[in-house]
Amino acid sequence: MTTVGILGLVHDHELRQKYNLSLEFIKELILEFNPDVICGEVLPNSWEKYNKDSNHRGYWGEPASEYWDLIFPLCEEEKYEFVPIDWVELDVWMDFDPFNSYNEQQRQKLNVELEQWFQRQLSTWNSSVIPLNSLEYDAVTKQKYEWLERINPQAQLFRWVCRHLIMIQRIKNAIKKYSGKRILSIVGADHNHVLYEGLIAEKDIQLVYPLRK
Repeated sequence: MTTVGILGLVHDHELRQKYNLSLEFIKELILEFNPDVICGEVLPNSWEKYNKDSNHRGYWGEPASEYWDLIFPLCEEEKYEFVPIDWVELDVWMDFDPFNSYNEQQRQKLNVELEQWFQRQLSTWNSSVIPLNSLEYDAVTKQKYEWLERINPQAQLFRWVCRHLIMIQRIKNAIKKYSGKRILSIVGADHNHVLYEGLIAEKDIQLVYPLRK
């Protein structure tokens, strides 16, 4: 049977330190899960760029810092296979900003509300053994994205729904390719519940989320 784990992170170093989700702790969790394969929130094109030149950084679409500072080197050190699963069309991404159709005053108000949602998410950090990997975090996250859908359904369809259809399919493809192996999906914590819901019905896998309870 294939074992599939989900680990949600934050992409900001200061937030990782503040909410006890440091790179050292993330490394501990990865080693404890002992994956054969890591599916990461990285664009396939960015993974190709990394393989050509691992020092080339600073471009639009660059993987988050935890990949450069921990996950990529750990894959090389431990001989994990790495599968990039993210999907973003960079040339039109900003055209689908959910607040684009609003005037400046409205955008300011919406950005304040978005930050309030983020703080509600973070307030759940200590409700689980692994910060931000919990039913409590996921419940607030669902509410946040339901709000964003009401704000701009088209942007939500492009940035969230279509993106997850592709991310989940890439994980399913990895499950087929690496049948019987241990696969760890590492993503931003906002994606946790969507991946879980998209994979829970898969046959012949053991889905592990959170990694510790």
